Amino acid sequence: MAVQKRFIAGAICPRCAEMDRIRSWEQNGIRYRDCVSCDFFEQLPIEDEALTELETRVNREREEQARNDVQTVKILDPKGN
Repeated sequence: MAVQKRFIAGAICPRCAEMDRIRSWEQNGIRYRDCVSCDFFEQLPIEDEALTELETRVNREREEQARNDVQTVKILDPKGN
């Protein structure tokens, strides 16, 4: 039976820094992850859930997200009207 590999949405590869290139799968009680863009490969026990979560745009700190918020810019008329 083939193991189903799933992409992790928003995950950033720790080696090449590409987004949405990390796949994850479980086999024989071990979680595996790899990057389809570079040679990154990692294996961790499934019960080590806290260490296996990759940083994504969804789970970043609120402060970091706030810095990336869009702000309104007012364009002034150069003629002064």
